[in-house]
Amino acid sequence: MTDAEPTSSITRGGLARPLFTLAWPIVVTQLLQVAYNLADTLWLGRYSTAAVGALSLAFPIIFLLLSVGGGFTVAGSTLVAQYTGAGGERSAGKAAGQTLSFVTILAVGLGALGFVLTGPLLSLLPADPVTAETVVPLAADYMRVFFLGTPFLFGFFVFSALMRGYGNTRTPMRVMAVSVALNVALDPVLIFGVPALGVPGLGVEGAALATLIARAVATVIGLYVLFGLGAGPQVELEHLRPDPESVRKIVDIGAPSALEQSTSALAMLTLTGMVVTFSPPVVAAYGLGNRLISLVFLPAMGLGRATNTMVGQNLGAGNTERAERAVHLAAGVGAGVMLLVAVVAVAFAEPIVSVFMATGTEAAAETIRHGIDYLRVRAVEFAFIGVLQVVLGAYRGAGNTRTALGFSLLSLWIGRVATVYVLAFLLGWGVFGVWVGMAAGNVLGAVAAGAWFTRGTWKRSVVDEGEEIDPDDDRSVTTGGG
Repeated sequence: MTDAEPTSSITRGGLARPLFTLAWPIVVTQLLQVAYNLADTLWLGRYSTAAVGALSLAFPIIFLLLSVGGGFTVAGSTLVAQYTGAGGERSAGKAAGQTLSFVTILAVGLGALGFVLTGPLLSLLPADPVTAETVVPLAADYMRVFFLGTPFLFGFFVFSALMRGYGNTRTPMRVMAVSVALNVALDPVLIFGVPALGVPGLGVEGAALATLIARAVATVIGLYVLFGLGAGPQVELEHLRPDPESVRKIVDIGAPSALEQSTSALAMLTLTGMVVTFSPPVVAAYGLGNRLISLVFLPAMGLGRATNTMVGQNLGAGNTERAERAVHLAAGVGAGVMLLVAVVAVAFAEPIVSVFMATGTEAAAETIRHGIDYLRVRAVEFAFIGVLQVVLGAYRGAGNTRTALGFSLLSLWIGRVATVYVLAFLLGWGVFGVWVGMAAGNVLGAVAAGAWFTRGTWKRSVVDEGEEIDPDDDRSVTTGGG
């Protein structure tokens, strides 16, 4: 399940090969991640339109709570990358262990909080009467089951982030593939049941339970790889004991990322609150469109996370100019690839959207029509997504998470939330104003973040030269195939 190649491909030599080698497994891993949601959407779309709408309501709230802990995985990835680039294997292992224990404790608390607050949070959404009666109760059922699996969800996220910082992106991809295959197999069984075998259909709760089981399997495999196979940073059991100084550094780097992700989730929740004032087909189209866009978003995300590792390891090794050249290369490739994706999305919007909805009803036809419009409008921003994700990845890899936070807030709250409100409600554009406003955020964010990047103030490692680096630790640093 592991591979190895010299980390010199990240810190020395050509840039294109290590960037691509890091990025493509991340893209595949995120594609598999999206497969969780798409599998749920595919089967629940055949279950009922209300079930698809329930996912539209549930995910922003789920992400709001989970993002608080998820942001701290960025700190682990950054520290592991910079210590690895500086040659500090044992320091990288300690940073990984501290991140794992800290985020696990946080995940247990957040899962319990989410379970208790499901009802009150859903009640804050200004849903129309039909949505409140048919969609909101299903969203609550889904969320309560989902929050029970929060530690398992975080377990894989931490494992993946730590391995990515080390330079190993293929192993998390393989673990994710096993988990997704299990989820896809369980979804129809748990959603619809198997009457011949006496297995009851659980509907939206079945979709959540399938995800919970699949995530648990991924976490167990990930921990075995991390502790048993030595394919990543050298984590030992003693590294799991909380160390105040290490936790302080994790919090210092991770808190802005946690705030970034949680405010991103809050922005999406605010947008969902606006969308649910429209009819159920619009709500369903919004949720379906967002899941499809999360799929085409993958190349940009892969390059952004690969840039995180490239910048982190090269700054740790003192190669600041190489780090900057990697960012320019990744941004150019990201913009080009995403432009091609946009062309495909516009040309084939109708068959892409239609495959996820059962036909034959007026509500389904209206959902498909709105979904096609949404996908085509959002395609305008795709090339800008490529640039923005790479530049934000560079800031995070440098440990400059506060800058990444600032531009994320600009993109989401000014470029998206405020724009949607003005266009859809103040100017009376209605649903089309929602679609246009959603597309505006990444355009604004990419232009602003790219301009700020040229100032060069991000070129500073968060790992001081010689800090906690054991001079006798001459173990050859590896990427694990990343």
